[in-house]
Amino acid sequence: MNVAMTLPWPPSVNHYWRRVGNRTLISAPGRDYRLAVGQECMLGGVSGKPIPGRLAMTILAKPPDRRRRDLDNILKALLDAIVHAGVIEDDSQIDEIQITRGDVVADGAVVVRIYGRD
Repeated sequence: MNVAMTLPWPPSVNHYWRRVGNRTLISAPGRDYRLAVGQECMLGGVSGKPIPGRLAMTILAKPPDRRRRDLDNILKALLDAIVHAGVIEDDSQIDEIQITRGDVVADGAVVVRIYGRD
């Protein structure tokens, strides 16, 4: 099974977690992002029954501006949101990830394609 979706720009891993006392929680921007991805996946018809088996993923990251960014900092929020939306069962299913920086677009976006490897 192959799935393609365009999702909002994720928060950096630096802003995804917050410490509250001795607990580490997903931050408000992280929770908002998971909700937005879930809504996009539902509207696009790609949530519901998770894709089973071994997977490969390509990501075209279209940043919101020209600031310097480490591409690996967007992966945690993005993958967690895709799992939370029910597109895949767990990010441990992913054997291969290719991420490419694209052109700057207003508000940023990530174009995600998921391919079955079985």
